[in-house]
Amino acid sequence: MTIHTKMARLVAVLALGLFALFAQPQAAQAQDIVNPTAQSVTEDALLGALSGDAQVQGRVTIPDDLSSGLIKPGNRNWADTHGGPVRTTTLIAVVGMLAVLVAFYLIRGKIRIDSGPSSERILRFTSMERFAHWLMAVSFIVLAITGLNLVFGRAVILPLFGEGVFGTLSAWGKVAHNYMGFAFMLGLLLSFLYWVVHNIPDKVDLKWLSQGGGLFVKGVHPPAKKFNAGQKGIFWSVTIGGAALSFTGVMLLFPEMAGGEAGWQLYQVIHGIVAAVLTAIVIAHIYIGSVGMEGAYDAMGSGEVDLNWAKEHHSLWVDEVQSKQSQDGGEAGSRPTTQPAE
Repeated sequence: MTIHTKMARLVAVLALGLFALFAQPQAAQAQDIVNPTAQSVTEDALLGALSGDAQVQGRVTIPDDLSSGLIKPGNRNWADTHGGPVRTTTLIAVVGMLAVLVAFYLIRGKIRIDSGPSSERILRFTSMERFAHWLMAVSFIVLAITGLNLVFGRAVILPLFGEGVFGTLSAWGKVAHNYMGFAFMLGLLLSFLYWVVHNIPDKVDLKWLSQGGGLFVKGVHPPAKKFNAGQKGIFWSVTIGGAALSFTGVMLLFPEMAGGEAGWQLYQVIHGIVAAVLTAIVIAHIYIGSVGMEGAYDAMGSGEVDLNWAKEHHSLWVDEVQSKQSQDGGEAGSRPTTQPAE
């Protein structure tokens, strides 16, 4: 073997070695290259994944596993349910109640004090009772308005005021709805503790109901205690309905407590329907406590009501208060329950 042959073989071995050294990483690198045409999601695969109750699932690194669902066909059924029964119930309850109250006002008019205002007033609610009432009332009004925006805002506010106004109202409304819910819960609890003892149904309520509470016939004033049968109905409606709204509201704020996506959707439908019915009841309560009845607003305004108004609408309560006052009269530090009107 000549020197030239040896040199040729050495060059060949070195060339093969260099080729092997650089060819292997390139081959491995070629295997790691993703072919977007071959490996991308095709339309057939997407449609197949959406068949039935299946969903297009992604991958997330945050704790909320529910957010990994990219497309969820099952949500369409929930959206139809939420947009159907909830919207229909709200429309019938709220608009129907407004129509009934307008008709009632046109037929009956404002319920006046038949014997006329007196020169005396009687303490009906303390400052703490009024605080509990207004805390619950104001927070509920905010919750009702922001909730109605969720149901009808896209159909009413968006076309009238545009995307900017609707988006801003909805964003701030969501924040207000979430946080005012806790104020409503506190007011609901305080109101329950203050008034539950006065709202136990008894036989006096049957007579009040049989005479329609005197709301439909002028001069009719069935006897009632601190709360009549109508007010007791509102009390228990707000208590039970408010408790349902509070529970379902917490479930909506913390979906992991709702038992999964199906549970969360169910709670949202229940929340919407209960809110619609309770809003209608509260609208009736607001009407009677303001423009519907003379002297009624003073109960939650100043806390003191006209004595003649109290005798006509809560005669048994007035007798009880005045009897207690006569027994406690003259005691040092006792606060009078009746006093001359200013």
